[in-house]
Amino acid sequence: MMNQKLIERAARDLLTSKKTIAFTGAGISVESGIPDFRSAGGLWEKFDPEEYAHIHAFYANPEKVWLMLKDMFTLVMTAKPNPAHLGLAELERMGLLSTIITQNVDGLHQAAGSKNVIEFHGSHRTLSCLKCGTTTDGTLLQIEDLPARCPHCSSLLKPDVVFFGEPIPPGAQATSFRESRSCQLVLVVGTSAVVYPAASIPIMAKEAGATVIEINMEPTPLTGHVSDYLISGSAGKIIPAIVEEVKRQR
Repeated sequence: MMNQKLIERAARDLLTSKKTIAFTGAGISVESGIPDFRSAGGLWEKFDPEEYAHIHAFYANPEKVWLMLKDMFTLVMTAKPNPAHLGLAELERMGLLSTIITQNVDGLHQAAGSKNVIEFHGSHRTLSCLKCGTTTDGTLLQIEDLPARCPHCSSLLKPDVVFFGEPIPPGAQATSFRESRSCQLVLVVGTSAVVYPAASIPIMAKEAGATVIEINMEPTPLTGHVSDYLISGSAGKIIPAIVEEVKRQR
């Protein structure tokens, strides 16, 4: 059962904050049918990440890696935003959320209507040709024949996601760090914040004086150390409840 007092506190914090950002991870998309890769039944149980998700593996054996990518594409392209994504988009429309920094590659924040989204680990919804640089829309991709090939020059296509062993896109990292240092409130949703450098985002915000609200199913390494308080439970229930409470308090 949701803690109503914490919902009310979160709404008050949102209404008094001059700048709020959200930092989201795999947990927010679980209710859209995309399992957390690290959890039971997740992708890493079926595919060893070192063998399938490292950039060296992609270059060494793209056919093999594309077997995993095909599974990911099927999940990502059929998923729909859930109430948590829609609630964050509504907070943005209300002028109460300036930016979403997401570790997810599923594009569901944008599909929900959020405009200012930083994709820290890239996106599965576009692919780039390793030879001519052409960008292909993932929703139009036919992936029966693996590995996927560029429609223009037939060279290898790589999803615009950050593989293990690849650097974070410099623009995404710089903007995320700037946002985290300049905000007054961070909503940490569906992430245990253990994968760096993304995990440093709530820590930077806290060090700069921001309030950190955690919305997760269970405590994480942030709980009690970085986050000011944890609202335990499903993001798909908690975020819409906060939105309704904000409307009530306004």
